[in-house]
Amino acid sequence: MSNLFILKKEGLSEAKINQALEMLLIDRKNEFRELANMVLPKSTSEPIKNWEQFVMNFCLDVNDAFRTWSGDLELNVNSPQKALTILRQLSRNKKSMVQLSHLLNISFDLAEEFKEIYRRI
Repeated sequence: MSNLFILKKEGLSEAKINQALEMLLIDRKNEFRELANMVLPKSTSEPIKNWEQFVMNFCLDVNDAFRTWSGDLELNVNSPQKALTILRQLSRNKKSMVQLSHLLNISFDLAEEFKEIYRRI
C-alpha cells in the first residue's frame, strides 16, 4: 500500500482502502486503464505493481486540486506545482481542452466514488 500514502496520512484504514478499491474496480476498470495510459511511464521494462493504487492516488490528487481551485481548500506551497503536474500529465498528446476535461472528470469522479464507497464500508 505504499502508493496510497496520502490515504494513510488521513487516518484511513488500510483494509477498508483495499476493499473500497476492489469494489470500485469491478465497475470502473476501463477508466482506471485509460488514466493509467496517461499517468504511468511507458518506458519501464516491467509492469508497475499496484498500478491501480497509483492511479487512485492520482485521482485523489486531482480531487484535492479541484477543491483548491474552487476555493474549498486553502492554497499551500505545493498547490501550483501540483496543478501544473496534473495538467501536464493529462494533456500529453491531447488536441483539445475537451479531451483534457474528459480525463479530469474521470479522475474526479473516481475519487468521489472511492470516497463514497469507503464511507459506506
